Amino acid sequence: MLTESIPVETKSVTVAGITLAADLSGALYWEEQRLLVVSDLHLEKGSSYAARGVLLPPYDTIATLGRLGAAITAYDPDTVIALGDSFHDREAHERLSTADREVLGALQARRDWVWISGNHDPALPSDLGGAVAHEVAVGAITFRHEPTGAAGEIAGHLHPKARISARGRAVERRCFASDGLRAVMPSFGAYTGGLSIRDAAFTKVFRTSDFVAHVLGDHRLHAIAASRCC
Repeated sequence: MLTESIPVETKSVTVAGITLAADLSGALYWEEQRLLVVSDLHLEKGSSYAARGVLLPPYDTIATLGRLGAAITAYDPDTVIALGDSFHDREAHERLSTADREVLGALQARRDWVWISGNHDPALPSDLGGAVAHEVAVGAITFRHEPTGAAGEIAGHLHPKARISARGRAVERRCFASDGLRAVMPSFGAYTGGLSIRDAAFTKVFRTSDFVAHVLGDHRLHAIAASRCC
């Protein structure tokens, strides 16, 4: 199985009294439950764009699965939850190569796997392995694709990115967004873009700008107040 080596530098993110490890890869790990969460893999985005005449290198799926495999190797979870938009469109799973299907099957082996349905993949087939759900509740936490702003929620969908100005230049990076009661995860996919945490969409989730961006740096995560981002 192909995996990409990634650092295991983490920061703690608290959601509704539950402490989770925010990994530099963009995954969250809940040690007590041995549960790994990723969001917005957007597998086969490259082939989706190619079908519309926009040519992208066809390596996004293997790159994303490689990073996911590295996170799974690092934490060895009992359960993996993919928070929706795991596939870029309704037919993306049909375009998976045989080799990519084998990699995915190896990642799923000997563990529970839950696909949360997203707006890009609302009708996931049953032959992908694992279970399919609209949302999943584990203790005080509810995992779903689109954030509602409810307390105890961990969601994806918005692909949060933070833009920080320092030393005369601006840097934009993926981030976890959290106010201690709820969290929005960064996109995990190789070809996924992002939405600024200063966008009004995040105000609807957090009500105010009083939340923290846990920014994915080159070698570590940086906790920065959203109000400081530009």
